[in-house]
Amino acid sequence: QVQLVESGGGLVQAGGSLSLSCTASGRTLSSYVVGWFRQAPGKERESVAAITWRGTGTYYTDSVKGRFTISRNNVQNTVYLQMNSLKPEDTAVYYCAAKLQLAEPLSSDYNYWGQGTQVTVSS
Repeated sequence: QVQLVESGGGLVQAGGSLSLSCTASGRTLSSYVVGWFRQAPGKERESVAAITWRGTGTYYTDSVKGRFTISRNNVQNTVYLQMNSLKPEDTAVYYCAAKLQLAEPLSSDYNYWGQGTQVTVSS
């Protein structure tokens, strides 16, 4: 079983940048597809991005394409989400999640979830 911990959230002005990290323990993260999700107050959780085991494939929801970049460093057992040109509507709790299979990488059927990190974008 893998445990996930997110970090890097905070308060930023619109147009600014933040970099989130998702660090795994318990098992090597290279065995897992990893996704980032977010949930804003009063809204359903939505997918943001996902990355394959070696990082050769990446997937993004339309609203973040061109602004967010997902990457991973399997030696450091960490997946990153670089967020640029942030907008107030990006405000949410961001979660990372892991699963063994690649099918539907932007769906929410992940097996392991972190506790989340708050991202707040002020206008």
